[in-house]
Amino acid sequence: MFTGIVQGVAKVVAVRELDDFRVHVVEMPPAMREGLEIGASVAHNGVCLTVTAIDGDSVSFDLMRETLRLTNLGAIVPGQCVNIERAARFGDEIGGHSMSGHIISMAEVGAIEEAPNNRRLWFSLPERLGRFVFEKGYIGVDGISLTIGDVRQSGSGSVEFSVNLIPETLSRTTLQDRAPGDQVNIEIDPQTQVIVETVERVLSQKNGRSNPL
Repeated sequence: MFTGIVQGVAKVVAVRELDDFRVHVVEMPPAMREGLEIGASVAHNGVCLTVTAIDGDSVSFDLMRETLRLTNLGAIVPGQCVNIERAARFGDEIGGHSMSGHIISMAEVGAIEEAPNNRRLWFSLPERLGRFVFEKGYIGVDGISLTIGDVRQSGSGSVEFSVNLIPETLSRTTLQDRAPGDQVNIEIDPQTQVIVETVERVLSQKNGRSNPL
């Protein structure tokens, strides 16, 4: 489990390509490596990955075909950075919201609105996911726990939502470098997803009984 409180960014120093498979080697500073062991879970841009090798400050992770298909990690090249969060431990303070590290989709960065001491980013999501996105609800963007600002329908059939970022979030994450057209990883709040799908199922069953074929 993760909390969406990114502990910092780490540089990808090497990428090894295989058939439908990748190995990322990430340079992790000592504070992020403390107590780290092979088999541990570490989120990269919100994607839960397993440590497969540790060599000094270089830590390796395997990326399977489904991970490459659903997330932006397949486009990472050496020299780029990823948001890093170690798995939460019992007793840790949960400052964000409960996250699993399972990405449901990517979203495209749209407009970026600058204002004194903060920045608003707009993202475009596939329409099928719009039912999970609510104003003031939680969402994970590249592994960062954020509160949704506004939600609106796009003329292209997608759903757009905004988040507001304070300087601390910008300084600690890769969102400071995001530009229009970039793809970010999205994790829907699992509690919201369960509630919405349960209500939809109950209503569907109720309508089926009320209107038998």
